[in-house]
Amino acid sequence: MNGDGLYILDEPESALSVASQMQILVKMKELVDNKSQFIIATHSPVLLAYPDADIYVITDKGLARIEYEETEQYRLTKYFINNHHKVMADLVDIRKNQ
Repeated sequence: MNGDGLYILDEPESALSVASQMQILVKMKELVDNKSQFIIATHSPVLLAYPDADIYVITDKGLARIEYEETEQYRLTKYFINNHHKVMADLVDIRKNQ
């Protein structure tokens, strides 16, 4: 990957640690500064956090632009981090009742 390119990535976070995803953000910034553009399909709240990114979701009416904090990835990750004991207890309880 050099500068002045268009990069289309499909879930580049697959099999990457959070630290590695952060390294991708650094490389993306370098490439954007060198006139590159990215189109990325991702479920990663880390990659979605790229500054000034235009984020789109697919709805039953087509594409809709949303803010980072409105994404399901952000909301679920934040909820899990802030409530991990409750979430884990609920998940374990659900498995016991199946």
